[in-house]
Amino acid sequence: MTDQVKVTLVKSAAHRKPNQRAIVKSLGLNKVNSSAVLPDNAATRGALFKIAHLITVEVVK
Repeated sequence: MTDQVKVTLVKSAAHRKPNQRAIVKSLGLNKVNSSAVLPDNAATRGALFKIAHLITVEVVK
């Protein structure tokens, strides 16, 4: 079984660049403190890197 990451939105995406808002929406994060469990792969890590200042990330096995 592959590793997964739990992503939690800790800061609002409002008043951010449109590409950052689109990434937040595509990851399934809606409101502050919403979480999503995502596969730990290169595509996901790249998206998380672009919005790292808005989220927290935990590794889930």
